[in-house]
Amino acid sequence: MTPFEALGLDQPLLHAISDLGFENPSEVQEKAIPILLAKETDLVALAQTGTGKTAAFGFPLIQKIHVESRTTQGLILSPTRELCLQITNEIQLYSKYMKGLNTVAIYGGASISEQAKKIKKGAQIVVATPGRMKDMIGRGMVDISKIDYCILDEADEMLNMGFYEDIKDILSNTPQEKSTWLFSATMPKEVSSIAKKFMYKPHEITVGEKNTGATTVQHEHYVVGGRDRYPALKRLADANPGIFSVVFCRTKRDTQKVAEKLIEDGYNAGALHGDLSQNQRDLVMNAFRKKQIQMLVATDVAARGIDVDDITHVINYQLPDEIETYTHRSGRTGRAGKSGISMVIVTRSELRKIKAIEKKIKQDFIEKKIPTGIEICEIQLYHLTRSIKDTPINEEIEGYLPAINDVLKDVDREELIKKIVSVEFTRFYNYYSKTRDLNAAGSHSEGKERSGKGNYESTGDGSVRYFINVGERDGFDWMSLKDFLKENLGLDKEDIYKVDTKDSFSFFNTDDSLTPLVLEIFTDFKVDGRFINVEVSTKPGRGGKSKKRNRGRRDDRRGRGGSKGRNASNFKGGKNKSGKRKNKNRKGFV
Repeated sequence: MTPFEALGLDQPLLHAISDLGFENPSEVQEKAIPILLAKETDLVALAQTGTGKTAAFGFPLIQKIHVESRTTQGLILSPTRELCLQITNEIQLYSKYMKGLNTVAIYGGASISEQAKKIKKGAQIVVATPGRMKDMIGRGMVDISKIDYCILDEADEMLNMGFYEDIKDILSNTPQEKSTWLFSATMPKEVSSIAKKFMYKPHEITVGEKNTGATTVQHEHYVVGGRDRYPALKRLADANPGIFSVVFCRTKRDTQKVAEKLIEDGYNAGALHGDLSQNQRDLVMNAFRKKQIQMLVATDVAARGIDVDDITHVINYQLPDEIETYTHRSGRTGRAGKSGISMVIVTRSELRKIKAIEKKIKQDFIEKKIPTGIEICEIQLYHLTRSIKDTPINEEIEGYLPAINDVLKDVDREELIKKIVSVEFTRFYNYYSKTRDLNAAGSHSEGKERSGKGNYESTGDGSVRYFINVGERDGFDWMSLKDFLKENLGLDKEDIYKVDTKDSFSFFNTDDSLTPLVLEIFTDFKVDGRFINVEVSTKPGRGGKSKKRNRGRRDDRRGRGGSKGRNASNFKGGKNKSGKRKNKNRKGFV
């Protein structure tokens, strides 16, 4: 008896499993399948992404479907189009020997009428994204009033994406007596709420510990100065020549910007974010799956549903706001029993977040140093040498060998090896031989960096106070100004503090390690054609004066609109159409 046969699966499924080359069930499959086959029950299964959850619910669902009936009997909800299509494909592979069983995917970005036609022909299993499913229910294009099974896959991700109300509306159109199977990587309160409202005494199984990270993933963090994130990213990529990674950024703007920089610098990179059309997203994902893209730069929302087993690294270019989001990010690597690495690029001010993540995932981070330029040259040299050794010989070259040997006849073996290796090695050496140590900028002993605009002065508590030339007259209070700074600097709210708004100007603080980033971002920075000027306060202890003379010269020079500058897409301050100032009623503590 095979391990899958011992779980109680029928022959048609066992044939399909054999064709797919599965030999042993994963832990979540071993725990879930016997429960779901034994009786009609609700189930909550907590397991990391990449542990075989689709088969854990797919095998029992297929076995319980009555193929002679064309009625929709099973509904699977998943967070994204990509995951919806992937689940559909896997269910079709599992059910290849179940004649008459039809599985249909419904999702946004495709013809709703074509999807409705497929369901009308008879679809016992429907796999859907919540938004499109709710739309089709509202139009009367799909009937789920008689389903026997409802599966919520990646439930926490669906709720993180704001589908709570959609899921509640969808479930309210299903019969009470159905079985509900909920699969999730984490168990936040919103998932618990769904379980309590729509499930009856569910069995609960957990693979590993609740809300912990996958044990196949090693977690590393690298401390750098705020302006050194991108150079650090490049070095981490160059120090891992075989990298196949997802790079996570917090905003769509940063995602596009980082991807464009990587492409300009010669890396096989691509961007995945919400501003791309569905066709553009499909092209990027297809290129990534084929490994034509080695570094996929993505936002958290766009990356949900990425299910590629051999991702070697996840790189957190910026940490997410929520710890649960980090768990999902790191779960993109170390899948299907393989090992993976999750790297985090942080500033000193963000180290407290690392401690919070460690506590949540119950795993320690390894603090590592960004490789030096010479270390990277050495890594690339040995990688090139191994590549040459492992390159298969193309026999078509045989006819060209006499001419090649004639050209190289005066070059001895040792010199020839040096020349071959130098072709690639020289490129890295020329770039890295004179670069600085990025770790110094993030270390406590280094303290202050030069920003390119002179030294800056700490307040004495490790922070720096800044002057900014917008205030209450521009429609800002302390909270809206903090939001404006957070969005444009790509920082968390807690990185910006002691915000003090005046009539026509304001002050704020950051940790001193972030000063180069602040000054760099607000160099030639425009909003609606107006320059927004940020300078270090010359009286940080009293929060008072800025470098007035410098500011005056800069404003005089730029105020006439003759200079080019960076332009923010929208201005959080200012007045609305009625002429009233915005955000004046917001309260809170800085």
